[in-house]
Amino acid sequence: MPASAFPHKDRFALHGTFLNAAYTHPMSIASAAAVKTYIDSRQLNGQADGYSMMADRAEALALFARLIHCDADELGWVASTMAGENLVAAGLRLAEEGAHIVTDAAHFEGSLYLYRQLQARGAQVTVLPLVDNGVSLDQLEQAIRPGTRLVALSLVSALNGFTHDLKAVCDIAHAKGALVYADIIQAAGAIPLDVRASGVDFAACSTYKWLMGDFGVGLLYVRRDRLDKLHPSVFGYRQMAGFRTHHLPFEAPGPDPLSFEMREGTAALSEVGTLGNAAVAALRVSLAYVLDTGVDRIAAHRQLLIDRLQQALPAAGYIPLTRADSTGPIVAFAVPDGEALRAPLKRAGIAIQLYKHRIRISPSVFNSMDDIEQLVAVLTPSLNPRGSS
Repeated sequence: MPASAFPHKDRFALHGTFLNAAYTHPMSIASAAAVKTYIDSRQLNGQADGYSMMADRAEALALFARLIHCDADELGWVASTMAGENLVAAGLRLAEEGAHIVTDAAHFEGSLYLYRQLQARGAQVTVLPLVDNGVSLDQLEQAIRPGTRLVALSLVSALNGFTHDLKAVCDIAHAKGALVYADIIQAAGAIPLDVRASGVDFAACSTYKWLMGDFGVGLLYVRRDRLDKLHPSVFGYRQMAGFRTHHLPFEAPGPDPLSFEMREGTAALSEVGTLGNAAVAALRVSLAYVLDTGVDRIAAHRQLLIDRLQQALPAAGYIPLTRADSTGPIVAFAVPDGEALRAPLKRAGIAIQLYKHRIRISPSVFNSMDDIEQLVAVLTPSLNPRGSS
């Protein structure tokens, strides 16, 4: 059944006013109950009613495929977003072959560290600067040159919510012979996303942000016709479809002591060992909620809240870091001293993300305009970032 009208406060057990979903999204009451069922099963040696490890995995994978518009065999489980990006980078042999990589300053800092490390090992890396709090298609077009192997970006930037036009990026890159990787951790579940329509080659995300799951489980998407571009770089038992030994009593003999068949699809490239089954249990429930509610409805509800912040805080002197026409789930502002806001926000019971010289606000399905007005009331009198009277 479709979810009720916003806000969905009754679906979450929140304390205070939480406006920091881009950091880690609270788990819903229903997802927490699914984790409890998993824990019950663990305590009873897998004999508890209502839990099936394999059913959870299969259903969660199918739901995520539906969410981002791909086939389930184009997905593989990974431990995190960065694990997925590392698999792509290693599979393309970027450092070994001295490939050229184009990325930008709005990409995740861990990813930028990855590419600097690859640069030290032989890759060529171009990091595009932010212009008007974003990265233009002209910048990308000029940076992609013969020999560019990969364009790597965050579809929605954790820095300031800047959102790339993924299809346009892919069209430019593919016309010049380059592939595209997108970090979708701040996009999947937050904005409508169709990986097939965009043409993106690779994408990855963890599940504890807008997918409303938990830490320790992520998903890697590899477009089916791009699998042959990636050289396998990790190996483990979850890549096998079948395994037999030929050296024990009553077994059929063979030329080797063991034989196996490989799985197909992205899983044969990315999956190695055990999964975080508690996180999968949470994800199965949260993905059903996101899909039933509708990502477009979630985005429309959130946009009204972000628009209010975009209108109110600059008038009080906060310097916008997010474009006024942004449709992402994040809005950010520059401040001289983010720590100065910690005490008044704590007294008011409000959680946002504070940095030394910026603040980041990311409302979700459980937030209302009253939450936003409460935040504005705290921020406006407590600090004038430009220091004027």
